[in-house]
Amino acid sequence: MKKWFKKIMYITISIVLIAVAVNMFLGPHNIAAGGITGLAIILEELYNIDRSLVVFIFNMGILIITYIFLGKEVFFNTVIGALFLPIVMGFIPQTMLVNDTMLSMIVGSILFGIAVSILYNNNASSGGTSIPPLILKKYFNISTSIGLFITDGMVVILSLFVFSVDSFFFAITSIFITSAAMNYIESGINKKKIVYIISDMSDTISQDIMKDISKGVTMIPIIGAYKKKEMHMLMITLGSKEYHQLVSIVNKYDKDAFMITDTVSDVHGRGFTYESGSV
Repeated sequence: MKKWFKKIMYITISIVLIAVAVNMFLGPHNIAAGGITGLAIILEELYNIDRSLVVFIFNMGILIITYIFLGKEVFFNTVIGALFLPIVMGFIPQTMLVNDTMLSMIVGSILFGIAVSILYNNNASSGGTSIPPLILKKYFNISTSIGLFITDGMVVILSLFVFSVDSFFFAITSIFITSAAMNYIESGINKKKIVYIISDMSDTISQDIMKDISKGVTMIPIIGAYKKKEMHMLMITLGSKEYHQLVSIVNKYDKDAFMITDTVSDVHGRGFTYESGSV
């Protein structure tokens, strides 16, 4: 029950962010940066149809596609977003919060990218063209950020025939910024450090690492080329905050220890993507 409530909370926050991005940052400047929301901005301009109504109608069709290709779980998660988005868009005022078009486009695109990434991480969607990227990822292993770029590009091309050339290029730039924000959320936030340590005190250092930092340590047998000496190299994966604690432990026992540190974008396994146990 707690897990379900947490997911609903994340979906709700995402929907509100999308509505704010569209109604307060992108829409007022005629930036139709893809998606059903972008299409809604275009149709509102052409036929004076309320954008929230357009989103609602299209999302009903998207729900059917979701059920067929992505299954019941994503369908039920999408139902919440697909129905909630047009309602929230109806309540969020359509006002120009920032007069500068460039600044408004940047802020709106970042908010949109963050919101969609949160939805994807919760296996959910706001409906619209955020569903095709999920289908492309499931069946063709195409990144959701790339999939969103493809589907949104179609809407942006359509905007060229409705709005000015300036709005068209702002929309293209918006897609790039949204994709960049999504890429950062998907891979940047979870960055970890992998550290290799060569020291004569490897046994003692590894014991303190496991005791004080609660991280597993891999001992790799190595032979030094110069002295032909057999020893162990330690390999540890940990977060940035824990890295400084690791350096302190190493310096405590061997200030001459040889350390190699690299940054990795994602780590899966015990202690990182599920609860740790004995390593």
